[in-house]
Amino acid sequence: MTQGNQNKPGIHPAVIVISSHVVRGSVGNRAAVFALETLGFPVWAVPTVILPWHPGHSRATRIVPSREDFSALIDDLCRAPWLGEVGAVLSGYLGEAGQAEDIARLVGAVREANPGALYMCDPVIGDTGGLYVPEATATAIADKLIPVASIATPNVHELGWLSGAEVKDTASTLAAAETLGPARVLVTSAIAMMAGSTGNLLVSGGEAHMAEHRSIANAPNGLGDLMSATFLARLLEGVAEEKALQMATGAVFEILARTARRGADELTLETDAQSLRTPMAMVNMRRVLSRTDRKKP
Repeated sequence: MTQGNQNKPGIHPAVIVISSHVVRGSVGNRAAVFALETLGFPVWAVPTVILPWHPGHSRATRIVPSREDFSALIDDLCRAPWLGEVGAVLSGYLGEAGQAEDIARLVGAVREANPGALYMCDPVIGDTGGLYVPEATATAIADKLIPVASIATPNVHELGWLSGAEVKDTASTLAAAETLGPARVLVTSAIAMMAGSTGNLLVSGGEAHMAEHRSIANAPNGLGDLMSATFLARLLEGVAEEKALQMATGAVFEILARTARRGADELTLETDAQSLRTPMAMVNMRRVLSRTDRKKP
């Protein structure tokens, strides 16, 4: 396999992004690919399902690749002569349960070509109302993808389902994240310590850091996709974890706030691309003590 450009200074590695594709809007691959390319990363984009728009807007036709076609596409990628260029894989929304096994196979092939490659699993399975994918799909993500992930980025509701724990405050969120499995867990839409706020909680290496900002009502979809991709980009640039968390959270909050001021029903990424590159929004950073920390004298 070609070793590619991942070790050449000044050249970003490619990222394989596997998620939904919408014709109109800024969710799934539309958000993740835009963020990564804006920050200078070549992207190989793989659609798991094609929709005209996010189904939260109105009825939306779903076009899901057949099991055989999706598997054959992944097989092609597994033997691509350029696989050594890939420094990370990011998976999000799946069109059906069988895609999880194929994605795990691709992650293995990427790691064989580039042992240092990261795999970020964004387990897009549910929200406040519970699961919005079939339970078989959620289970496939839990069984096939979470165990091989370098980083998982569930929202707080997905974390509760995946861990089987009741997540009701910062302490229980931290405890659930510590049992999930991946070395790094970034919990989005986490329960913030400040009133009227929301946060992103990063649990890694026995430490936990929370980035908080004020909540904005009626937020458009795609924030989780954008956060995962932006955080991954900063890690691939070599930014320290806490700083990467701060930068990614600031960028997403800034874009959200500007989108809300415009009254737009989708994130205005193309207008606010500069917010991804140099976010100016302030976020409150705090270190969160784990149960182990609290037991120390």
